[in-house]
Amino acid sequence: MREISPTENWLMIMLGMALSGVLYSLVVYPDSPVIIGAVFAAFMGLPLIAFERRLVFRPLSRWIERLPTPLFIVSALVIYEVLMSAGYALAALLLWGLGFIEPKSLSDIVVMPFNVFLYALAVCALIVFILRVRDLLGHDVFTSMLISRYRTPVKEERVFLFIDLADSTSFAEKHGDLRAQQFLKALFAAFAEPVRRHKGAIDDYIGDAAIVTWPLEKGVKHARCVRCISDILDDIEADAEAWRKRFGQVPRLRAALHGGSIITAEIGVHHHKIAYFGDTVNTTARLESLCKTLNRPVLISAELAERIKLPDAIAIEDLGTHAVKGRGQTLGVMALKSQAKVAAVAETFDLRIPAE
Repeated sequence: MREISPTENWLMIMLGMALSGVLYSLVVYPDSPVIIGAVFAAFMGLPLIAFERRLVFRPLSRWIERLPTPLFIVSALVIYEVLMSAGYALAALLLWGLGFIEPKSLSDIVVMPFNVFLYALAVCALIVFILRVRDLLGHDVFTSMLISRYRTPVKEERVFLFIDLADSTSFAEKHGDLRAQQFLKALFAAFAEPVRRHKGAIDDYIGDAAIVTWPLEKGVKHARCVRCISDILDDIEADAEAWRKRFGQVPRLRAALHGGSIITAEIGVHHHKIAYFGDTVNTTARLESLCKTLNRPVLISAELAERIKLPDAIAIEDLGTHAVKGRGQTLGVMALKSQAKVAAVAETFDLRIPAE
């Protein structure tokens, strides 16, 4: 399936908003040009969707999400009203300037009719709901379930990234299970943006581990799967002080990347899920367990590494072949690390060597 670019995604959202405005015009104002409804709907809806997607006023969005549910609903409605009113005023000014409307007074431009507000709010709520369900399931899973792509099992190639929190047991023993779950919740939330940015999908959370996946072609393109884990580690390191202040320590992760052929199928009756079966998934899990044995935070199979053009910022270390439990043959294993860290270690080592 061809990838949908961010620009195409926003064009489709804009088209959906515009069509809702056209429908409203045809029903309520059948004698008016439909372009009026389309412009009003687009101008009123896009700021709201942009806010929901955290493209504008991101700190405000994060702040209201921390509020208790009743205050969150009230705050969200107030913000929606302000954003839609601003969009309505801009659309009215544009249409007035183009000669499509002739407002009788300034209030006709600034004040949005209540019935228009209710309709726009309902349409935006529907679109926001669809977008949030898509985020919850993941774009690929949402689309696949919508079109029943995996109702019949399909053989395909995928990349898997297993990310595990090291020392989670000791953290729980020291701080308690409730605090440990708060730690994991914050950690998994930190994964979301890098995964979205690199077009992956979080397939599942198992205990203190997260499983991220891509169709193989999409995952290796631009080294997305590698850049994803690199960005996750960089983001955690950049926020190290905040992690220490909130939880008393910085998360230490182990991660493994592998790809290959698997069987994908939609399973379940009352609760549907797209599941992946095959040696590739099991091998990725076993590869992640090798991180502790080999004392490397990020491992990648040689099979997958050969298919990826690594970015200049990433160094690779060949660790040879290793036996993997449950696999009939050995697996070539490589370690990934930041070039900057490699250079820093080398520089430190050189400084320690006495000059001749």
